Amino acid sequence: MPQRLTRADVERIATLARLELTDAEKDLFVRQLTDVLAYAEQIQAIDTAGVPPTSHVLSTQAADRADTRVPSLTNAEALANAPDPSPHTGLFRVPRVIG
Repeated sequence: MPQRLTRADVERIATLARLELTDAEKDLFVRQLTDVLAYAEQIQAIDTAGVPPTSHVLSTQAADRADTRVPSLTNAEALANAPDPSPHTGLFRVPRVIG
């Protein structure tokens, strides 16, 4: 177990971070920061011999499928159910939202 942080340690950290903490917050942070340091010590104790270093935690292979062309709607079919189509431009007309 790492050496427990003291209230003075938390006050010094709060001063460096320019934080104003109440007494209750200081007590809370003493416990929480000590727990964080204890967890970091557990992580450092893990034997990583034989584990190759990695630059990414995710696989470098693409997880997406390859793009393939598939039949789609024609412009006229897409505009067929539009409430106010613009047939000469092939676009949807929508009401103005921004003044």
